[in-house]
Amino acid sequence: MERWLKLARAIDRLNLWVGRLVYWLVLFMVLVGAYNAVVRYLDRYTGIGLSSNFYIELQWYLFSLVFLLGAAYTLQRDAHVRVDVFYGRLAPRARAWINLLGTVLFLLPFCGLVLWVSWGWVVNSWVVREVSPDPGGLPRYPLKAMLPVAFVLLALQGVSMLIHQVARLRKLETETRQDVLGKV
Repeated sequence: MERWLKLARAIDRLNLWVGRLVYWLVLFMVLVGAYNAVVRYLDRYTGIGLSSNFYIELQWYLFSLVFLLGAAYTLQRDAHVRVDVFYGRLAPRARAWINLLGTVLFLLPFCGLVLWVSWGWVVNSWVVREVSPDPGGLPRYPLKAMLPVAFVLLALQGVSMLIHQVARLRKLETETRQDVLGKV
């Protein structure tokens, strides 16, 4: 089991690194958004023409990257949306079973389905070197390639979560999730 836990910790480190990259993407996205807002008003009153579709699409692309690449990190930090009606009142062992079953029955199959369905769409986008139809728009194929990357990262984090839950059920890991993440 120790070998599996090493794998889980390596996955946790990978998604921690990606999550830290996403922090910087958020900052860049906010700066681009602020620039867009300011130059839109300057354009209106001065007629200089500093705004373009490039910056608007860049902001959309950055938001997409934050959302896609941040999913695995959010799952790792247990910060995703959870309808917590009963879960918080359950014993740690019952929560581990719910997490394990949810990962096996829902998370991993969903990741597999998205990868399977999106693969042809992504490949086609690369083959034709898809570009935005808007004047001054950005290429779309690099952004579309992030869809399978994001779901592979999410599936890997699901595998890490699965390993941690099995270790918890076997009483090989008794620390809370935050304690484990602090050691990554």
